[in-house]
Amino acid sequence: MKKQIEVIEPVSKFKDTLTNQIIRKKRVAAYARVSTDEADQINSYQTQIKEYTKQIRNNPEWEFAGLYSDEGISGTNMKKRAGFNKMIEAARNGNVDLILTKSISRFARNTVDCLTIIQEMRSIGVEIYFEKENLYSSDSKVDFLLTIMSSIAQEESRSISENIKWSIQKKFKEGKLIINTKHFLG
Repeated sequence: MKKQIEVIEPVSKFKDTLTNQIIRKKRVAAYARVSTDEADQINSYQTQIKEYTKQIRNNPEWEFAGLYSDEGISGTNMKKRAGFNKMIEAARNGNVDLILTKSISRFARNTVDCLTIIQEMRSIGVEIYFEKENLYSSDSKVDFLLTIMSSIAQEESRSISENIKWSIQKKFKEGKLIINTKHFLG
């Protein structure tokens, strides 16, 4: 007996299923972040901004809902990320349906923050697409994978921080680190 496979196409909440007409364009925002102001990071930052703006504006079913960004800001603490917080607030206010971001590590480097925001966005109908991992947050079946990937991003950030501290301490001990004392206060 030959098995039959039935393909069930997803129903878009932005199209009328009877007429196939777009009811409303999906409001799409993007988030870009780099943690340092080094040249290669700045190039990545500018590329993210340019690509996401172009991608959103060139999709006839999407409406540009903003590009939010944080330059030279760590992803480990949400409080200091003004662009990120504005984007989340816009989503909470019903102005965003989909958020595009380069990767989980660009979105957040704190596992609890990452999962909390993903779950909140899911509860209000906002989807997040992580391009590098090719994951959409709308499917709760990917929560385990999102947990692992965000934990890796958090650990990677911690490891980088430890390496930098070790390097600075080593340079101090060797007398190779010179500090400009003109800018010290106190």
